[in-house]
Amino acid sequence: MRIALGIEYDGHHFFGWQAQENLPTVQRCVEEVLSKIADAEIKVFCAGRTDAGVHATGQVIHFETQAKRNLRAWTAGANSYLPHSVAVTWAKEVDDAFHARFSALSRRYRYIIYNNSIRPAISALRVTWYQRYLDVEMMEEAGQFLLGELDFSSFRSAACESKTPMRNVHFIKVTRHGHFVVIEIQANAFLHHMVRNIVGVLMRIGAGLENPEWARVVLAAKDRRQAAETAPATGLYLAQVNYPDLYGFPNADKGLLLF
Repeated sequence: MRIALGIEYDGHHFFGWQAQENLPTVQRCVEEVLSKIADAEIKVFCAGRTDAGVHATGQVIHFETQAKRNLRAWTAGANSYLPHSVAVTWAKEVDDAFHARFSALSRRYRYIIYNNSIRPAISALRVTWYQRYLDVEMMEEAGQFLLGELDFSSFRSAACESKTPMRNVHFIKVTRHGHFVVIEIQANAFLHHMVRNIVGVLMRIGAGLENPEWARVVLAAKDRRQAAETAPATGLYLAQVNYPDLYGFPNADKGLLLF
């Protein structure tokens, strides 16, 4: 049978999602625990690979198994073995046509900035600290230049392996909640470092170092060197992966995660 799981994790403890030899990764951690539950080797496939330090509240994976287990074994049972930084949030049996990556309609990322002159303590590893005041209205205006099916070459890393720089961004929303600035970005898919590079541009604009039109200039350049620095991984969350309604997956969104 094929099983889909919702996964939540604190990426600070891992070298990203993808399994790497002799390094702690989320995939490796999850596969080891699921293999223990199934009493057989399990290989999982995810909706989107996240980098070192990036978090997730809405990661989705799937795997195949011959083991006859009730769904609680894949949630509560797995959570009893997983470290505190990783949790299975739901489990559901799916048809053989389902694929965590290729069946997804869109992904939504959330980036959280602690915008204050004084650094945070408790949330230090789960938000990005930025001291200069950010104008969220300017950031929101700039984000609208990046909507639609566009060439995001200026926002992809040199290590990006995608065959095309074209991506369809559905929305970019920027809001302030006290000292927290939250950026929500949804697209059909993302290039490597695309969200963090977009956030880097929006932060320069919000800080008054560039005007909102600069986002359009950077996009048109199709040159990563024309953009801003890549924003840190600590503030980034894979918040939600959207699938066709027929699968009936729970809404994984945990809100703004304000600390």
